[in-house]
Amino acid sequence: MTTSSRNEFGDFLRSRREKLSPDAVGLNDDRRRRTPGLRREEVAELAGIGVDWYVRLEQGRTVRPSDTTLDALARALRLGKVETAHLRALAGNGDRVAFTRESVPPAIERLIARLDVPAYVTGRRWDILTWNTAAADLLGFDRFAEADRNILVFMFIEPESRRIFGATWSDEARRMIALFRATHDLHADDPAFIELVERVRSRSREFARWWDAHDIRSSVAGQKVLAHPQRGTQRYEYTTFQANDDPALKLAIYTPV
Repeated sequence: MTTSSRNEFGDFLRSRREKLSPDAVGLNDDRRRRTPGLRREEVAELAGIGVDWYVRLEQGRTVRPSDTTLDALARALRLGKVETAHLRALAGNGDRVAFTRESVPPAIERLIARLDVPAYVTGRRWDILTWNTAAADLLGFDRFAEADRNILVFMFIEPESRRIFGATWSDEARRMIALFRATHDLHADDPAFIELVERVRSRSREFARWWDAHDIRSSVAGQKVLAHPQRGTQRYEYTTFQANDDPALKLAIYTPV
């Protein structure tokens, strides 16, 4: 693991430990706790590993947990399938190529231009790389400066996003953070990712609070309720696709219900 991935690995362990109550894992403890969640020694005992070893993992020291240890930690911390996959990804994260803004192949640009429903393409850092007329009409991407064409910036800094999402803004914003966190943690030492997170954190108290919760989710299709200034509120089904040319590119399509 690189230094940043070790830090994110330890932070993820700590965040999950602090969310577990003794009752949730069958521990009967009437002693008053100064901090929420389980103690480190309790997690170590549940996982069947040494306390010092667990402390080294959580503190981000230079250690490489085995698959057996990762499985034991996942069971001890009651991790779900997505969280377990994220823990494994962090443990196996090696040196990565520095981030550079992606380019969209012309064939994909022509494809989304011909769609009559909102569609756009994002990159690894969730930069908004290209979009069609329907997406510009609904989400207003064409009004943003190039440096602001990013989903997190749009959601947490642009005031327009709160009007578009209305009462669902909070739930959708938290979902986006959990999705982005899964990617961010694998690139946590990259200056481009650091700059983005610090920029949004400094402008949004909600982002700072929810980011520190370290929630993780996987991307799935679903529905969103969005408001258009002229046409009013409408429900959309959304889904995303990865490009064969570059798996970092994701095409999002919104279909009116």
